[in-house]
Amino acid sequence: MNAVTQVSSPYFHFGLIVTGEGEEKHLPKLFKSLAATRICTFKVISRIGQRSPITSPRVIAKMVGSGKTIPGKDDDEIGLPARRFLNSGDSHCVMVIDDLEYSRKDMSAAVFQRYRTALDAFLTPEQRHYASVHFLVYMLEAYYFADASAINAVLHLDREDYGDDVETIHHPKNELKRLNPGFDEVEHGGQILEQIDVEHVLSRPEACASLRTMFAWCVQILSVSPFCDSSALTEKYHLRQGRLSDITSGQLTQAKA
Repeated sequence: MNAVTQVSSPYFHFGLIVTGEGEEKHLPKLFKSLAATRICTFKVISRIGQRSPITSPRVIAKMVGSGKTIPGKDDDEIGLPARRFLNSGDSHCVMVIDDLEYSRKDMSAAVFQRYRTALDAFLTPEQRHYASVHFLVYMLEAYYFADASAINAVLHLDREDYGDDVETIHHPKNELKRLNPGFDEVEHGGQILEQIDVEHVLSRPEACASLRTMFAWCVQILSVSPFCDSSALTEKYHLRQGRLSDITSGQLTQAKA
């Protein structure tokens, strides 16, 4: 992977803009293995509503009339918070992370472009390298099934790891509620994320392309730190041979050498 521009600090702060309630409270736990390197932190900086492709003639006409490329609420909820966080200190990065449902899969490329445009409209060319858009497919709960030991420990089940790519599960949240009617996505989700082993989740190179791309982007950012063993992280998350997202992986080549 290409390296990003060298910055003055070896320590990075990742700010997360999320779309789900469980993600707002607990998503930084998904990155605990990266945080364990002691060269980065992760925190949620805002929660927004999910975006859909802009198809309304009225909205498009209003944007054209005002000379804008994005709706006003994207300015206020995505572009401005991203810029504020990037400007708040050295070595800050932003990730917009959408909890994508199966019902929205056919529009995911257009949704990605809307988020990406909202970021790019407010960021300098240099800052754009430190901002990215990613999807949890289909929803955060899908990844729990790739590490059944975490589900078993929290929900008192006796499951084995899902046999196929968990990013193909249509309704993972409903499946968890079927297995345990008392499943609470916030309370239990937080407990599962505390135990889940992302290295294990990404251990199958043919699976979890979207999640792997998100970790690949983080590793690419961290690779400029003198304290980062990027080769070890590349092996840890199977980034060299593992599948990447057709939609979001283009952001990896946007980083400056």
